[in-house]
Amino acid sequence: MIDLIAKGGIVMYPIILCSIIGLAVFIERLWVLRRSNILPSDFVRSVEELLKKQKVSEAIFLCERNGSSIARVFCAGLKNAGKGLWLVKESIEEVGGREAAILEKRLSTLATIASLSPLLGLLGTVSGMIKVFNVISVLGPGNPGPLAGGIAEALITTFAGLCVAIPATVCHSIVKNRAESLIFEMEENSMRVVDIMQTAAAPQG
Repeated sequence: MIDLIAKGGIVMYPIILCSIIGLAVFIERLWVLRRSNILPSDFVRSVEELLKKQKVSEAIFLCERNGSSIARVFCAGLKNAGKGLWLVKESIEEVGGREAAILEKRLSTLATIASLSPLLGLLGTVSGMIKVFNVISVLGPGNPGPLAGGIAEALITTFAGLCVAIPATVCHSIVKNRAESLIFEMEENSMRVVDIMQTAAAPQG
């Protein structure tokens, strides 16, 4: 492995750095985007049951004790429960937008790595081919030994760039789909809570 890195030349180092950053971002996003951290089912059910019984203050207390994203969205809306349903919806949308931005954080980093890595590989390929043509211009085409270094650099950097870019593209897709799915579910749960509050507040009979 060390021998391949050495043969690949200086371009191999930014490619390796991209792979390390990409892996770190992917693992961090998987940890952040756990359902228990974003949208715990038991908590959502508990809040809905309390609201059906018009126990808004208890629901707020439950939200404040929970550290999930949906809890912060619910809490923002419930604290405005006595000020009109339009303000509840507005608060939920505002905090929901902030939480969505947090969930989609660093996705652009993975996308950049997926795009940058093959370009770095191409840069290494060009660098290697320049070395090949320099050798040919000095020694002529009949000396394959000195040409090997430039050809090796060209092939190794291309291979390394693709080896980083392909997994980075897959990882970006996985994380993006998970974030979008959780954001969609948060929106659905928020709308359901608003509907429950509206139903519970409606005059009976």
